[in-house]
Amino acid sequence: MKYRNRSTFQPKRKLLTCALASVLVVASGHAIAQSSNATLRGKADAGAQVTAVNTATGSKRQVTANADGSYSLAGLPPGTYTVSSGGTERTVTLQVATSVSLDLVGGAPAAPAGDTTTLDTVRVSAPPLQEVKTSEVGTNVSLKQINTVPQLTRNFLEFADTVPGMQFETDQSSGQSKLRGGAQKSSAINVYIDGVGQKNYVLTGGVAGQDQSAGNPFPQLAIGEYKVVTSNYKAEFDQVGSAAIIAQTKSGTNEFKGELFTRYTNTSMRQPTVGEDAAGVDKAQTKQNEYGFALGGPIIQDKMHFFFSYEAKDFVLNVDPVATPRQWESFEDFLPAGVRAQLGPTTQPFNEDLYFGKLSWDVGDNDRLELSAKYRDEQGVSGAGGTTTDSAAKVNFNTDKRYDLRWMHYGETFLNEARVTYEDSLFNPAAFTIGNQSIYTRGPNRNDVLLTADSTSALSIQRKGQKGPAFQNDLTFNSFEWMGDHVVKTGIKFKSVELTQSENSAINPTFRYSVNDGSLPITAYSPVGTNVIPYMVSFNAPYEGASPIVTTKAKQYGIYIQDDWDVTDRLQLNLGLRWDYEDIPSYVDFRTPQEVVDALYGPGTGSNSGGIYADQLRAGGVNIEDYISTGNNRKADKNNWAPRLGFSYDLTGDERWVLFGGAGRSYDRNLYDYLGLEQVKAALATYDINFVESSGCTPAPGTCVNWDPRFLNGIDELYSLIDTRRRNGEIDLMNNDLVTPYSDQYSLGIRGTIGEWNTSATVAYVHSKEGFVFTLGNRYPNGNFYDAPSWNANDIAQPWEHNPPGFGGLILGDNGIETKTTQLLLSAEKPYTEESGWGFTAGYTFSRAKGNRGGDEHYSFDGPTIDAYPFIDLKAVPRHRLVMTGIYDLPWGVTASAKVTLATPPPLNSVVGWWEYGSATAVPPLIVSTDTPGTLGTKQLDLSLSKRFDIAEDMAFEVRADMINVTNAKNYSSYRTVWGSGGVYDPETSVVSTGNGVTSYTPPRTLFVSARLTW
Repeated sequence: MKYRNRSTFQPKRKLLTCALASVLVVASGHAIAQSSNATLRGKADAGAQVTAVNTATGSKRQVTANADGSYSLAGLPPGTYTVSSGGTERTVTLQVATSVSLDLVGGAPAAPAGDTTTLDTVRVSAPPLQEVKTSEVGTNVSLKQINTVPQLTRNFLEFADTVPGMQFETDQSSGQSKLRGGAQKSSAINVYIDGVGQKNYVLTGGVAGQDQSAGNPFPQLAIGEYKVVTSNYKAEFDQVGSAAIIAQTKSGTNEFKGELFTRYTNTSMRQPTVGEDAAGVDKAQTKQNEYGFALGGPIIQDKMHFFFSYEAKDFVLNVDPVATPRQWESFEDFLPAGVRAQLGPTTQPFNEDLYFGKLSWDVGDNDRLELSAKYRDEQGVSGAGGTTTDSAAKVNFNTDKRYDLRWMHYGETFLNEARVTYEDSLFNPAAFTIGNQSIYTRGPNRNDVLLTADSTSALSIQRKGQKGPAFQNDLTFNSFEWMGDHVVKTGIKFKSVELTQSENSAINPTFRYSVNDGSLPITAYSPVGTNVIPYMVSFNAPYEGASPIVTTKAKQYGIYIQDDWDVTDRLQLNLGLRWDYEDIPSYVDFRTPQEVVDALYGPGTGSNSGGIYADQLRAGGVNIEDYISTGNNRKADKNNWAPRLGFSYDLTGDERWVLFGGAGRSYDRNLYDYLGLEQVKAALATYDINFVESSGCTPAPGTCVNWDPRFLNGIDELYSLIDTRRRNGEIDLMNNDLVTPYSDQYSLGIRGTIGEWNTSATVAYVHSKEGFVFTLGNRYPNGNFYDAPSWNANDIAQPWEHNPPGFGGLILGDNGIETKTTQLLLSAEKPYTEESGWGFTAGYTFSRAKGNRGGDEHYSFDGPTIDAYPFIDLKAVPRHRLVMTGIYDLPWGVTASAKVTLATPPPLNSVVGWWEYGSATAVPPLIVSTDTPGTLGTKQLDLSLSKRFDIAEDMAFEVRADMINVTNAKNYSSYRTVWGSGGVYDPETSVVSTGNGVTSYTPPRTLFVSARLTW
């Protein structure tokens, strides 16, 4: 059957109790405008009415200036407003998640004139007010940039790549993309759309639905603009450790507006990938077809509006050609004929449908209701390419549904926001082919894989998701005076979310076959060619009465208070405190199975067989009592207090030069994909059984049997070889005192305005701690982690053969991954205006990142504990990175734009065994970081050219061409390292540009053509 198409901050308890009680009392009645809205502050005549009217929707907000003339309009949806007081009137544009100043007293300078974009599909004539008095390290991405700058993915998050400190990465072999802030894991980011976090609680990627997906988290047509805050965000932001992305969706206006687009590329419009070029194969037949539309307009003029968008992707993506590893290419001719026929170019199809709808209703001058919904549906084949044939690929089914109802009430001195949301996100990979999987190896060595064929691995069949409701209640006081002016925000959050984790399936057994090209010793078990009898079968089987799917209902609580305090006209302090708590019953209430406990306190291994296995572990630094759960000896981490402190000081008194800085702590979370393994592994075991005729093993029940062709007839035939009543699989245990990962963030910088240019220079330091990690718990009988294995007294290796008696390996889950990142962030922007006809941005990042693990790594089996790992330069970020974009209006309705990306190659992180540099004495492996060759690892120029045709007064047609990687720079990312010789470690790294498996940081030169109709 086939499917197709713990260092912690702890204030005094009395202070925390008072702060918590105060916030609960205040928040019970009102709520603040959440993070995507803007705040307008300034001076007007004392006691005067200050009114802001949205030019696109007609919505009106009004406050009274205080006795000192100060006023604050909070919770304004980003857009263009006419702001008036007395006889003074200004037209300004407010950007997403900003707090800006506008003085309306007599004689106040007029806001600068010019043209800009807005979140709505109407033309306006006011530039955005720039946010300068904030301690956040952040940058706004405008709708003009989204609509104009060259783009590879049509994922709106791609433009965050232009922000210093950020990287948007696209895997050239799968189309999968991820966003990373600094050197932390991609899961440390959080994206807030209309104030709602899109956090993935189960899988990596940060955003729900982004793990193993070539799709987009949200339709780009529905995004108005967004802000990227790389560190020192305010207390309202939760579940984030690196960057916070705050996006505002478009809304309908008083005019019916629409947009229709299509975008296309195919094989003939691209150069060969570096993998195709190096392997000497023809280009795979690929295509990318994207299309969609958006509609918006009034239901009741000035009161109720609607907006709807739809986008689709229909892709056939190129991946690495199917081939054996380049060092073993000679084995290809000795594979079975049916398998050889599957070698060569391949592709993987992908389809996505994205829907978004929004209703906005200004019930009166003081109340606003918004209801929105998003639906994402994906299906894509993945896993093929490299050493995996099409028949062994998998089908990823990916859905994400989200609903958001919020009510905003505007009082004279406060703003109340209440929000109810619901989410249902599911990642459900299934088998592309049902049946027996075949893995062909270099001789009877299971680790030397030549090719995988015939069916999907049972490990690839999974079910992982999150669903449930949430309630959020927030409050802003916008007219509070005490030793200056304050805008005080406070709020609470409760979320009940059902988490599901299923790691693998009990179908599709894997048979391993030995292949010999004549270069290996020729034996009865490894003849020349492919042995017709497999030497091993691996399969999964659940224990009787156990389910390999774990589901739990987690409870999340959050509370915060934030004070933006204008101490003087020049000095602003940003003071915040946040507390978060999460209860995951499947972790807290888990009881370690008695069979596992008996094994851990049973006989030791090897020469310690007369002792106790727990003592064997204890001699190696593992106290197994820290991991055995009784069902009542675990507590959820409640000590997640996060202070957020910042300042900004106007050096010149006119906001042209502002000094700013901050220090704060931010808590992320432990992914359920890791926590759930404790129960999943306790319910499902993987069995490895050898066959006498092809491996020479000694017959023993459940480990070595005589071959019988009936074993190929289905999983039930294999179940007859084992006893499913007895637990005997891998043991995964979590530490009983897991804590929440967090980052401490520090920054100091200066913002300046030079003519039309906005500039910024910041030094930022982020120290992330307590990242989750798995290590190997096994120890040798003497407690060592490195020692001579039983098969070679002259070697040294980890104790993989010394499992708990009767079980597989002992895998321990702990906190302990740590990174330290120092960055110099420089930016310069000349905003685009129609009056000038051009815009430019430049962002430079210098990074020095060190840590004991980098990137998205969480398995660490090369050292006894995570504490044994050295701090090395991390490969997650390059040392130097420069991204520039430009927009320029040419005559006759033509617009040109460009993006330039330059980056040094990141260091190479590796684990080096003694045999790789010929050590005369067996020693433990080295965990190292090595510089990679070349001045530039990435050099990429992207260009775009568009032509606009005005069809009618309010209708235009646009054609556009985007050329990605214009110079077709190869930008190789494959390296070969000679680690030394004669026992001397002396690494020498070179770029790999020939053979199989060659990769690149960037895509080949590719042309995208698109058309767009607006009305």
